[in-house]
Amino acid sequence: MMDCKRALEEAGGDMDKAGEILRAKGIARAEKRTDRSASQGLIVIEAAADRRSAAMIELDCETDFVARTEDFIALARDLATHAARQGPQGVHPGSDLDGQPFRRETVGEVVKEMSGKTGEAMALKRAARFTTTTGVIGSYLHFNGQTGVLVELQGGSGEAVESLAREIALHIASADPIGVGEADIPAGHIDRERRIAEEQVAAEGKPENIRAKIVDGKIRKFVAERTLLGQPFVKDDSKSVGQLVQEASEAAGAALTIARFARFKVGES
Repeated sequence: MMDCKRALEEAGGDMDKAGEILRAKGIARAEKRTDRSASQGLIVIEAAADRRSAAMIELDCETDFVARTEDFIALARDLATHAARQGPQGVHPGSDLDGQPFRRETVGEVVKEMSGKTGEAMALKRAARFTTTTGVIGSYLHFNGQTGVLVELQGGSGEAVESLAREIALHIASADPIGVGEADIPAGHIDRERRIAEEQVAAEGKPENIRAKIVDGKIRKFVAERTLLGQPFVKDDSKSVGQLVQEASEAAGAALTIARFARFKVGES
């Protein structure tokens, strides 16, 4: 109320000008909050009815209270719709969308305005957009809006393929793989695991002539546990995700492949 009073005094009683002053001050305050931690928030997915495209965004704030307000939820949904229409392909930091026209301003300006309104640091942390002409985009959003997944399944379409894509997306949400296959694991990860395995084998006093084989076995296990295709399927651990896709390919009479995925969880990098 005091802010409104001061703005009206500054504007000489002009309501429209006072509104502009309040808006400018809110944005300025929001900019000062950028170094504060925004570790709460919401993930929203916008998927096309034909499952040929989908977008996902993570909008962050400081408290769960703000993340559950109607205005915050509405902004997150609008940003997901915007990302589905104009977001860049692939996975990107939210700052890549900041300069895009949104409503009557830009994405970045609207987020700052919401920050000024709530009094909390706020950021569009990241966004993903997948489109395909030769497959489907599966998605999964946890009921609390804290974990979301997009996955591109190439090589087929129809209800059975869409169902498989949804199941794989659910698996990704639960199992948190690093990549689709071994080629997607950063080299540094493999090198680190190999160093750890070598130190473990040496500490166990294993004979020199078998250490290399033991280390290789540990690396193979790591790859299986951390890559999507090698992981046991969460709904049936008697088969891997790779085997699940192979069985579906045989049933569909088409070579289905997992092209890429994106997994967002609020509070994680």
